[in-house]
Amino acid sequence: MDQQIDFDHISHLYRTYAEDLDRARERQRELLGPPASMKAQLDDIEAEITYLLLRETRPETVVEIGTFHGWSTTWILRALHDNGTGHLYSYDIVDHVVREVPQQLAAGHWTFTQGDARENLPKIPDTADFLFIDAAHSARFARWYIQHLLPRMTPGIPVCVHDVFHGRRALPFTEGAVVLRWLAERRQPYFTASRARETEIHDRLGDVKRSLALGRPLRDSRDNPMIFFRLP
Repeated sequence: MDQQIDFDHISHLYRTYAEDLDRARERQRELLGPPASMKAQLDDIEAEITYLLLRETRPETVVEIGTFHGWSTTWILRALHDNGTGHLYSYDIVDHVVREVPQQLAAGHWTFTQGDARENLPKIPDTADFLFIDAAHSARFARWYIQHLLPRMTPGIPVCVHDVFHGRRALPFTEGAVVLRWLAERRQPYFTASRARETEIHDRLGDVKRSLALGRPLRDSRDNPMIFFRLP
């Protein structure tokens, strides 16, 4: 049975991979400061949780919908590199990411396809065992991937969806509202460490990080709206 993604499990992963995560954080930090200048989107906690779930599950095929400048891409590739296995397939309508991802991370582990994911569905591997979505945040896009993309994937794989909880509740007529309703209809739990939605969970994870000497921020962010769940 697949391990439920909840606070206990995530805090266990922080402790299990603390040393590796510390090294990964410092390598990621190098991408943010001079001479590098990557535009980071993910908050530290949601980037770290993504890394930890990737380390635990050791996927062979990861699909990333939406890359922008590549902060999430580099975190995913960092986890695959540390695992020593796995390939990332990324899709975006813009190609900023190809100028940002270090060659030593990309070599042999990354395939980027420029274009709308909806027009490239046949190119998206249906063998993915990890799915990361951070693209168009409209209800229409969410309905598309719920109807066309998710049914191609194997039930039980971890899924990360960004920009859900910028506030206490997902805004109506957004991707987040559609995904949360879809999960609720299937009685599928999700996890979020969003400060806006789950302040106590966010603060408790902060305590875990400080206890492991992982408290120094990589970037200044108070917004971490991602949700994590197992595909029903």
